[in-house]
Amino acid sequence: MAVKKAETTIFVPPLTRGVIRLRLIGETPMFQNRMSAKAKQQLLVGGRKKTAADKVNIKHAPLQEFQDSMEQIADDDSPTVLGLRVVAVKAAMCTAALETAGITKTSAQRLLFMPGDLVPLYGTPKLRMDVVRSADINRTPDVRTRAFLPKWGAEVEIQHILPQLPMSAVVTLACNAGVLVGVGDFRQEKGKGAFGSFRAIPADQQDDEWDDLVENHGRVAQQQAFDEPELADQDTADLMDYFADEVKRRK
Repeated sequence: MAVKKAETTIFVPPLTRGVIRLRLIGETPMFQNRMSAKAKQQLLVGGRKKTAADKVNIKHAPLQEFQDSMEQIADDDSPTVLGLRVVAVKAAMCTAALETAGITKTSAQRLLFMPGDLVPLYGTPKLRMDVVRSADINRTPDVRTRAFLPKWGAEVEIQHILPQLPMSAVVTLACNAGVLVGVGDFRQEKGKGAFGSFRAIPADQQDDEWDDLVENHGRVAQQQAFDEPELADQDTADLMDYFADEVKRRK
């Protein structure tokens, strides 16, 4: 006599998307280093060999490079001129997952969503020059001019998949990203630098440092710094003085 198998019901729990808003407040200064329009154009159409006239010209234009290094929001109604790319925040959180128990980097990449492109970035930029090593085989030294933000902050919206990634886990990842990874150039993740570190707090939490950023380091202060930047340190001031003298001499 044949025995009938018991029927079983498979239950697949539905996935939902949660939303949390966090404020990232800088613990260490941040460098912005957006690729300039000139560099993008050369990637598009290719470079050309320098002529004799090109070789005589001064290699760098510090003020232009400072302005080009900033991520800018085109919307005039934005509370800031500067923007922070949300993909940088997601990348930082996914990298932090490597050092966070209970989640993998691959899972974080799938379970986190960061809508949009740029979010308002508060903070007054200063012009800073640093000697860096190029990426060529000889590691050729060069002087790089970038926007340097001693104080900064941004508010981001983070969407996450439930029940796999609860809100508490998202906050933990964001906090770990601020300590271990950071955002911007020369950040903590790279090992040598310690810039771009941040702390994460809920968007509805009162914070004196955030209030100061919103009140004193928004669009008006940033536009003024964009047009007439303050120099970040004495080394930059010395280089700018030499640059100005050399421009006059070559004219």
